[in-house]
Amino acid sequence: MSTHKQKTNAMRILDKEQIQYRIYEYDPEDGQIHGNAVAAKINKPAEMVHKTLVTQGKQGLYIFVIPVGAELDLKQAARAAGEKKLDMLPVKELQKWTGYIRGGCSPVGMKKLYPTFIDQQAASLDRMIVSAGRIGTQIELRPQELAQVVQAQFEPLCMEE
Repeated sequence: MSTHKQKTNAMRILDKEQIQYRIYEYDPEDGQIHGNAVAAKINKPAEMVHKTLVTQGKQGLYIFVIPVGAELDLKQAARAAGEKKLDMLPVKELQKWTGYIRGGCSPVGMKKLYPTFIDQQAASLDRMIVSAGRIGTQIELRPQELAQVVQAQFEPLCMEE
């Protein structure tokens, strides 16, 4: 595939589930690790590249996977999760709950399998790209296979443009 350093937890899980994926690596040294910069660095359209957001509600944590250029609609997200209200998980708590850090948070391979939702736009894509669980590494796979491995549902999650 590529000369990646070592497999991330996300890659090991995908290997175990026999899900095929492609690896993209980029240089995070310039500090540009936000979604649109990452999409440009790996030369892929931003619609394909997704970010993983972690929220918290009364009943626990919820994971949302949305296009990098979009903004999570917390009301729609709460509705999808069956919660009255959701808040973003503070960045300083991210690693404690997911095992990942900001900019390297993959929906695959968190410490626990949290309820996960993928923006419905992804369902119509042939392939999508998410973090491989390390800053500087992304993985491309089929949305349906990602949904299967994290037991996700496709829901409308983004703010209207």
